[in-house]
Amino acid sequence: MSDTITVTGNIATAPSQITTPSGAVITKFRIASTQRRRDAATGEWIDGHVNWFTVCAYRHLGANAFASFRKGERVIVTGRLRIRKWENEDRHGTEAEIDADALGHDLMFGTSAFARVVRGAADTATGAGSTGDGDAWAPSDLPAEATSEADASSEAESVAVPF
Repeated sequence: MSDTITVTGNIATAPSQITTPSGAVITKFRIASTQRRRDAATGEWIDGHVNWFTVCAYRHLGANAFASFRKGERVIVTGRLRIRKWENEDRHGTEAEIDADALGHDLMFGTSAFARVVRGAADTATGAGSTGDGDAWAPSDLPAEATSEADASSEAESVAVPF
C-alpha cells in the first residue's frame, strides 16, 4: 500500500541526522498538526485534536531538510504514510510515519529564501552530494553576473489585498 498524504504542522523536535554505513543520509523529526476552528459564538480560534507524525527524509532531501529546518517552524510535508507498531521492554504503541517526497516551509506563517545546492560528483552515491554528471535537471554553472531581473531588484512593493 502506498498512501500519499500532505500534512502541515509545526516541527516539534529538533531535526536529527544519521548517515548509514553505506553513506546515505537520513533526517528525522516530529511534527504536530493541530486542527483549528473558529468558534462562531466568540469569534476566537480554538485548537482541536493534535496529530503527531514522525517525518523521515532520505538522501538529498534529508540533507537539505537538516540544513533548512529548526524546531518550532511551520512546514508542509508530502509523502507516503506508514503506520508502524513498536514495543520496548515495558511499553508498546503505534506510530504514524511519513516517508517524505517533498518538504518546505509553510509560507502562510513566514518567509523563506531558496538557495540552490550545487553538489559535487563524489557526493552522488551518498545522497548528500551531486545530482550527478549528465543529469538533465542539474543546475548549470552560471557566471555570477548572470542574474535575473527579479534578483537584481530586492525591494518589495506593498499592495492591498482585495479580500
